Amino acid sequence: MITPPTSPLSLTRVPLHQPLLWLAALMAGASIAATIGLAIDPRLVTGAPLWAKPLKFSLSIALYALTLSWLLGMLHSHRRLTWWLGTLSALFLAVEIVIIGGAAALGTTSHFNVSTPLTTTLWSVMAVSIVIVWSAAIAVAILLWRQKLPDRARAVAIRSGLIIGLVGMGVAFFMTSPNAEQLNDFQGIAGAHTVGLPDGGAGLPLLGWSTLAGDLRVPHFIGMHALQILPLSALVLELLGRRFDTLLLPAVRLRIVVIIATLYGSITALLTVQALSGQSIVRPDGATIAVTSVLFAGAAAAIAVSLIARLPSSREDSAARVGARTQ
Repeated sequence: MITPPTSPLSLTRVPLHQPLLWLAALMAGASIAATIGLAIDPRLVTGAPLWAKPLKFSLSIALYALTLSWLLGMLHSHRRLTWWLGTLSALFLAVEIVIIGGAAALGTTSHFNVSTPLTTTLWSVMAVSIVIVWSAAIAVAILLWRQKLPDRARAVAIRSGLIIGLVGMGVAFFMTSPNAEQLNDFQGIAGAHTVGLPDGGAGLPLLGWSTLAGDLRVPHFIGMHALQILPLSALVLELLGRRFDTLLLPAVRLRIVVIIATLYGSITALLTVQALSGQSIVRPDGATIAVTSVLFAGAAAAIAVSLIARLPSSREDSAARVGARTQ
C-alpha cells in the first residue's frame, strides 16, 4: 500500500517566527521606497542606479526572512534557541539594510567602502552582521538535519537547500579582499563583485551582473536561493502526484529531489568557477557550455529513468494510488 505524502499545505501550517515576519514586512516597505528612488533619482554609483542596491537587498532580505521563519517553525525542539537564532538574524539583516539605504541616501556606496573612518566603520559593521547571519543559518541547518521531518523528499530538499544556500552565502567572502588594481592605486574601495575588470562596467538590467567579466554575485545569488527553490521543487512534485500516479511513490519523489539538488549544487559550483576565472555569465566559453549541457542532460536522463522504472505495474499499485489521491 502506498503512503500518500502529507498534504503540501501542511508545510505552511507551522508557527512562523514573528520578528522575521516583521522584518519581511519592513522590507516590503523598503522595496517600495527604493523603487520610488529609482524612478525619481537618476544618480549612479559605481556605474549602477543609486537605488538599485537597496531594492535588490530589500527584496532578497524579505524572501530570506520569510523562508527562515518557515524553516524555524518546523523545529519542534530547542524553541528558545531557535527564537534567538531567528531574532538575531532579523536584527542584523535590519542593520545591513539600514546601512545600505543610508549610503544610498548620501549618494555613495556601502559595500567595500573604506574611504573615510565612518564608511570603514559602517562596512565593518555590515561584515560582522553578515557573519552573524551566516553563523545563525549554520546552526539552523544543524538543527534541521537532526529534526525528523514528515517526508524524506521534503527533508532532502530542505536540508540540501540549506547547505547549498550556506555555500552561496559564503561566496560573498571572495568579494571582500582588495584586488591587485585596488592595492596598486588605492581609491578607498577594498573588494569587488567583478573579477577581471573594475566594478561599474556594463551589466544586466537591475541585477547589475557584469556582461564583460566574471561576477561573484551570480553564484552568490543562485546558491543562496536554493533555500527557496529546492523545497518548492519538492512541493511541486507532491502537487504533480495528484495527476501523475508515479509521483505518489515516495521513493520516486526522493530520487528526483536528490537529482535536482545535485544539479543545483553542481551549477552553483560551476558558476563560482566561471566567476573566479573572470568569465561573464552571458559569455561562457566552450568548456562551460559543454559542462552545463552534460549536467542538464544527465539530470534529465536520470529523472526519466526514475519515472520509467516505477510506472504502475499492477492493479494493486494502481488502486493504492487512487486511494492515496482521495485521502
